[in-house]
Amino acid sequence: MMALDTSFYRSAFSRQLRAEGRAEGRAEGAAEGRAASLRRVLDIRGIAITDEQGGRLSDCTDLDQLDAWLDRALTATSASEVFDAG
Repeated sequence: MMALDTSFYRSAFSRQLRAEGRAEGRAEGAAEGRAASLRRVLDIRGIAITDEQGGRLSDCTDLDQLDAWLDRALTATSASEVFDAG
């Protein structure tokens, strides 16, 4: 029987790759959570979004941008006020 070399999985490089993957997963999860919160606020407030706006929201991974949209959604009267404001 041939021995399997598993040293790579215990290496510093491997640990770094796993840590980067975990951090990336947490960031993606945070963005998805903020997007879901924004969709909920808009839905509860009766503000419909276009397919283009929905795509922008789904594709956005910038937490600062998502927070800005969420903040605007609290007082906006239309989706354009949320997504198109300066």
